[in-house]
Amino acid sequence: MDTLNSPSKKPRNPNFSSGPCSKRPGYQLHALEIKTLGRSHRSSVGKTALGAVCDKTKQLLGLPDNYLVGVVPASDTGAFEMAMWSMLGVRGVDVFSWESFGKTWLNDIVKDLMLPNVNIYEADYGVLPDLSLTDKRNDIVFTWNGTTSGVRVPNGDWIPTDREGLTFCDATSAVFAMEMPWEKLDVTTFSWQKVLGSEGAHGMLILSPRAVERLENYTPPWPLPKIFKLVKKGKLIDGIFRGETINTPSMLCVADYLDALGWIDSIGGLTGAIRRSEENLAVIADFVSKSDWLSFLAQDQNTVSNTSVCLTLDASPDQIKKMIKLLENEGVAFDIGAYRDAPPGLRIWCGATIEKTDVKLLIDWLEWAYESVVRGGKK
Repeated sequence: MDTLNSPSKKPRNPNFSSGPCSKRPGYQLHALEIKTLGRSHRSSVGKTALGAVCDKTKQLLGLPDNYLVGVVPASDTGAFEMAMWSMLGVRGVDVFSWESFGKTWLNDIVKDLMLPNVNIYEADYGVLPDLSLTDKRNDIVFTWNGTTSGVRVPNGDWIPTDREGLTFCDATSAVFAMEMPWEKLDVTTFSWQKVLGSEGAHGMLILSPRAVERLENYTPPWPLPKIFKLVKKGKLIDGIFRGETINTPSMLCVADYLDALGWIDSIGGLTGAIRRSEENLAVIADFVSKSDWLSFLAQDQNTVSNTSVCLTLDASPDQIKKMIKLLENEGVAFDIGAYRDAPPGLRIWCGATIEKTDVKLLIDWLEWAYESVVRGGKK
């Protein structure tokens, strides 16, 4: 039998990491608008750039007029921690957890905040907990898209319209890739380095009027560090949502983020970004449907993520590692191993910054790697 030949073409962009994610097509560092560099973020030029981050994000996402968007420290993690530590404790909390980051928020609520009235709804990697169990009287804490499991909530129908509590949604790998029912989301967080392929260390915090009301009428019983404080003398520090950040941001990262937003606008805005991501997923879904060795980690087709696509293989963990290393050595795909806490497998980023042509070429190489490592490289 002949040795299996490798595919003739490689993806032009081998960066399929799920965070930090690939830069947009055509990205050039020298093309960034860098007049803010070396200037104070409190200067007029600095505040103008940071204000544009808030305004353009709100405009491109189609947020309601009365929603606020702010830049906060420490990526999505910092934004979500800030929200939980500032607002939880008034009501009972329903926590839905089905992957590593959801478990992080659960641990914070139970072990650090030590809230007394917590309902825990957990599920293993690949499935969702029963979302219908939520109580409209309680606050709800959940991730929209499980970045480490490739499992997303299919919609917001399960969130009560007449809810009394607030919804806290970690949407870091969902914003700019999935339709979000903003009228049902009171606190939403994300980071620049996911779907937009921008830089890390900065988080985005989106608040509904109900969330602002909570902030201005509730003082948590625990101390808050400076970078978590959103209220002063009982009033929202609204400058945060005009670009007056709590601490010093990287203005180079700000320029990079504005470049990413400009690209989103150029491809048809939110609709165009979602379409690109869904088309990338469709390439993988077509191959999975025909494969006898590859499956989605998500067990329900309606919950398959179109950004962090997680796959299981009919192979041993050691064979999977060899496949990943082989593809890396070939310069075909970087950083596609499953998250460290997830079941062994592959995790392929399919957000808008990834080209469909590259996903198609990657599929050919995945098949080649599997045949080479698992089936002995014979045909």
